[in-house]
Amino acid sequence: MNNQAAWITGKQAYPLKVDTAPMPKAGPGEVVIKNAAIAINPVDWKIQQIGFFLNNYPMVLGIDVAGEIYEVGPDVTQFKKGDRVISQAVSLETQDPSDGGFQLYTKCKTAVVSQIPDSLDFTSAAVLPLSISTAACCLFKKETLALPFPSVNPQPSNKSVLVWGGSSSIGASAIQLAVAAGLVVVAVASKHNIENVKALGAKHVFDYNSSTVTDDIVAALKGTEYAGVCDCIGSSASEKAWTPVYEKLGGRYGTVVPQPSDLPEGIEGSAVYAISVLHKDKDIGDAVWGKFIPEALEKGTYKAKPDPIVVGKGLEYVQEGMDRLKKGVSYGKIVVTL
Repeated sequence: MNNQAAWITGKQAYPLKVDTAPMPKAGPGEVVIKNAAIAINPVDWKIQQIGFFLNNYPMVLGIDVAGEIYEVGPDVTQFKKGDRVISQAVSLETQDPSDGGFQLYTKCKTAVVSQIPDSLDFTSAAVLPLSISTAACCLFKKETLALPFPSVNPQPSNKSVLVWGGSSSIGASAIQLAVAAGLVVVAVASKHNIENVKALGAKHVFDYNSSTVTDDIVAALKGTEYAGVCDCIGSSASEKAWTPVYEKLGGRYGTVVPQPSDLPEGIEGSAVYAISVLHKDKDIGDAVWGKFIPEALEKGTYKAKPDPIVVGKGLEYVQEGMDRLKKGVSYGKIVVTL
């Protein structure tokens, strides 16, 4: 078989170059996936533009993949060739091009691979992987909100959580994971996405631009045991926006921003990195990727949201997809089919 990749050839090199790539080989605890669809995340275009994270060039970026298992490693028993799966590709950590998503075949760690049902198409499924791991760390890490793990049969509790940025891909996963953990979920989104976000299971959704948003959130959380905020936007603007809720209700935080700088004094929490589910937060990976996600996708209780925005078929469309995402999308995720 011949492999091809959309390579970033040097620091800040533009555009990506589609060229041949070595065929990945599955080692222990690994599988090779023949990709049918790949999704693009903000970190991809930011790496290309700013030139951080990568030590080696040429490199293959890309984190979200969906497709069929092509090869299993020598010790892998839970997957077999032909299984339909999603995975979080990890080339940013390993600095190994074989582990990047923007290619026809990607080597993946089984700890972040989940089977998907026949009813879920690859194009939709590709929106999920990075958002699952990031949202799970935001909610379940001991250093963040320390919430109970999700279940396909959750027991409702009086605990509550605020999801800031409910219409982002991370927000869509955070809401669904929190609901599956039995929590009351309050979220904010832009006005035109309120109904979309409610459909994910949030009990209350407010327009983050509203002048009464703090009062609305506090009123909605009244009488609940408030755990804190999962900030899925991770900007100084979002931190400033949810600070008044902390000042009224307390609670902890988890955020996707690497170095939060505008946090209220005294608040406890942490930034999150999706890759930690393979290492420090392996318990989260086992509970979410190993158990919950395959069951919830099979049962149909976990939705692949936001919907894919397909920019084209073939690796030559990856650069176009990155450029499109850089301009911004609303309740959608850029996907390239292969």
